[in-house]
Amino acid sequence: MTTEADSFPRRHARTLRFTLGAPRSFSVAPDGSRVVFLRSGSGTDRANSLWVLDTEGGGERVAADPRALLGGASENLSAEERARRERSREGGAGIVGYATDAAVELASFALSGRLFTAELRAGTARELPVPGPVIDPRPSPDGRYVAYVSRGALRVVGAEGADERALVAPESEGVTYGLAEFVAAEEMGRSRGFWWAPESDRLLVARADDTPVRRWWISDPAHPEREPQRVAYPAAGTPNADVRLFVIGLDGARTEVSWDRARYPYLAHVHWSAAGAPLLLVQARDQRAALILAVDPDSGATRMVHADEDPIWLELFPGVPCWSPSGQLVRIADEGGARRLAVGERPLTGAQLHIRAVLDVSDDDVLVSASAGEEAADPEIGEVHVYRVNELGVERLSREPGVHSAVRAGGVTVLVSATPDRPGSRVQVLRDGKPTATVPSYAEDPGMSPRVTLTQGGARRIPCAVLMPRDYAGDTPLPVLMDPYGGPHGQRVLAAHNPHLTSQWFAHQGFAVIVADGRGTPGRSPAWEKSVRDDIAAVVVQDQVDALQALAADFPLDLDRVAVRGWSFGGYLAALAALRRPDVFHAAVVGAPVTDLRLYDTHYQERYTGHPDEQPEVYRRNSVIDDAGLVDAAGPHRPMMIIHGLADDNVVVAHSLRLSSALLAAGRPHEVLPLSGVTHMTPQEEVAENLLRLQLGFLKRSLGLTNGDEPR
Repeated sequence: MTTEADSFPRRHARTLRFTLGAPRSFSVAPDGSRVVFLRSGSGTDRANSLWVLDTEGGGERVAADPRALLGGASENLSAEERARRERSREGGAGIVGYATDAAVELASFALSGRLFTAELRAGTARELPVPGPVIDPRPSPDGRYVAYVSRGALRVVGAEGADERALVAPESEGVTYGLAEFVAAEEMGRSRGFWWAPESDRLLVARADDTPVRRWWISDPAHPEREPQRVAYPAAGTPNADVRLFVIGLDGARTEVSWDRARYPYLAHVHWSAAGAPLLLVQARDQRAALILAVDPDSGATRMVHADEDPIWLELFPGVPCWSPSGQLVRIADEGGARRLAVGERPLTGAQLHIRAVLDVSDDDVLVSASAGEEAADPEIGEVHVYRVNELGVERLSREPGVHSAVRAGGVTVLVSATPDRPGSRVQVLRDGKPTATVPSYAEDPGMSPRVTLTQGGARRIPCAVLMPRDYAGDTPLPVLMDPYGGPHGQRVLAAHNPHLTSQWFAHQGFAVIVADGRGTPGRSPAWEKSVRDDIAAVVVQDQVDALQALAADFPLDLDRVAVRGWSFGGYLAALAALRRPDVFHAAVVGAPVTDLRLYDTHYQERYTGHPDEQPEVYRRNSVIDDAGLVDAAGPHRPMMIIHGLADDNVVVAHSLRLSSALLAAGRPHEVLPLSGVTHMTPQEEVAENLLRLQLGFLKRSLGLTNGDEPR
């Protein structure tokens, strides 16, 4: 029997899901001589250092150690920095992000709200004395300056620390320059708000005015002496932040960039390279129309490069739009029933591939990540690969089955590969496609290997992962735990080792665990993802039911004892499953659920269910607390454990409180577990550990299972 200290829940929490100590955030010098990355010192060390790998000799050195730079002092984060980390789901410490100049010789980063730079060739770091707290410092491409945000102002300082000044300051409370507004950071994948010109003489700077956004108050009832936190939250159907864009010179001169902001209020993506004029991707509020615009940085005028429309919605993709070095537009498009890569006006991929992101663009090719498309001969369940694409064809760079991504420059590719048979990820440095070095990982071995079968279930061929106990002989049916996310942007069925660890731990406690990626989840086809429009609740629940019933023909499942657990969208799905299909699901763990769709943010919720003023019936039909089954006294009342962090500013605790009130009014017994001081991430070690144990105890009680041995 394992001890308390080395149990899986404790180690899973202590290691941040076995991610600590793994190298990440890679940059490659344009001459291919250096690879820069972040990595903490061990599998339990949260403080990341900045490292440099010499690709010729393969040697590593530390370029910046946060403990040395802070002299052993603890970190002090501003409210703005904490919010940025929450948006990016960053649970680490130390140096959690950095930026470099064009030559990858100078790096800048914020540490405890202070500004530091590192000379990457020399491996030395120093602090620049500037007003703080510092957020998102970025060197100019020529390495002569560092721009950063402090107290809503965009500031600049010479790389040697001289001539520090504000380029533009907020005119009033609620205005920031150089930061991404809430929905851009949370939903659009745009985590930054300023971009250097290739010539290093000016910047594009976003101005976000939160004044129109309604204010919410998030308090911690466990500490009544503390003031509530005031947040600007753009709930569905309510006003967004007003976002404008300016070209700002190093002398402070500014020119506003003009486009039809009334029709296209969302600034989704900005690209500025030497290959052409600055590119903007702007989106209509209903996300069914978007424009790619080129900016004249002298006048601020824009011209249309490409227009897109979609009757359902237009997806946003990492890395695009951008210019190729020859000045052709690179984009990803949903055309002809497939997600294709297009360069210029020509699609370069077909229905065999489902393009996910553009990783790099060179003179010779485009590097992309993609999964198998609907028309692929081999479905490659849960696999994501890296491909080189050009007019001559498509070449796959990642060979072994798994989930792969890459960073590339100067003939050097850093390939990050996660596979089903190996814990964590392996990082290889390739030169001209041949391995020349590896970047070691200090992550802990989980001490557990998932016993997982990747398969498909039902007539719609729903991707599924089935996990069984390690010592199961197959002689008796097992109680079932459905463990989905089940929604957009949340693929769980992956051909990798670590994503299945928590599910496997539950399997070791005596469950057959099923993870099903139904319609709406990514990685298959545009039609698959967009089939949830206006009917997200019914579709996702039905696909879980179909997967379960189909798998029962091939696996020993006890369909009289079926539970479901989930967090965020998965919590929403778990609540729906227990309320709408109590004939199938007998207990539910509902973590941080979105129960009233009108309380979730504009960019996400309106994409899937439209504007609540225009489609109130759609919101009623898809909201858990408006579910007619909630008050159906004739149906069985399934046990439900509702878990929510009181400090959550993404899915606020009001969702769970309203669900609990509706359940109480309907006479439905349930448990509520409030987590004081916990956000949507639940990063606290003790909380994360005990959450697993409490869920297990609830599931066993609810399904009438004996406790047996202690959890393993």
